[in-house]
Amino acid sequence: MKVCKALTIAGSDSGGGAGIQADLKTFQEFGVYGMSVITAVTAQNTTGVQGVYPVPLEGLEQQLESIGNDLTPDALKTGMLFSGEYIERIAFYIKKFSWKNIVVDPVMIAKGGAELLGVEALEAMQKHMLPLAKVVTPNIPEAEALTGIKIDTAESKVEAARVLFDQGAEYVVIKGGHMDEEGIVTDFIYDGEGILELTDKRVDTKNTHGTGCTFSAALTAELAYGKTVESAIEQAKKYIQTAIEHGIDVGSGHGPVNHFAFRRIGHE
Repeated sequence: MKVCKALTIAGSDSGGGAGIQADLKTFQEFGVYGMSVITAVTAQNTTGVQGVYPVPLEGLEQQLESIGNDLTPDALKTGMLFSGEYIERIAFYIKKFSWKNIVVDPVMIAKGGAELLGVEALEAMQKHMLPLAKVVTPNIPEAEALTGIKIDTAESKVEAARVLFDQGAEYVVIKGGHMDEEGIVTDFIYDGEGILELTDKRVDTKNTHGTGCTFSAALTAELAYGKTVESAIEQAKKYIQTAIEHGIDVGSGHGPVNHFAFRRIGHE
């Protein structure tokens, strides 16, 4: 039996709600074999980020070599990539090993407001990572930073999606959690031709730490199985909606989503 493998290239979250930890939990829930390349170790909990400690560049490259020489992923996702130099090296190895099904989650700011990707890395993200992306999954602030477009209307969302597509991504998913829509959240999908909107009810909760990481990890897991992008997005949307609706209350700040809710509670 073929074992489907998924790789996450991201930062470690000591609080367990986001980053590498959220990705591996999600991969496990989808039944794919999870692997990781750690870009930085963060000291954080539900109240915020207390420290960010990058892995030495040599260590980053050795991790990528180790995976590429033995464990070819069927799909991979990127999360917090730390700096422009790291982004360039990661892109180099993705091309070196001809890895496919790349999901780029352009993590820039943690839930507590800490900056996780410097302004100097934006250009590297645009130049080196977006052209490799099968899917890019920014939230509203991330899409604004990458495009320079203020997103506050449906029209501006379309404009931003087109810019991201023109920068190289095959599919653009702009997540709608930051939009001020009464009672609903609408995610916007663009493939250069058609526009698809996926709407769910807005959940009144502070426990949303790791939503972006978890959604993109679920999408990556589905792509590892060989699912179409459209099908993978829809399943990832169901997974994260269930994880938010059945959040777990740990810590005193922004708690994590519930990674095992989808399996335990089931879905229609």
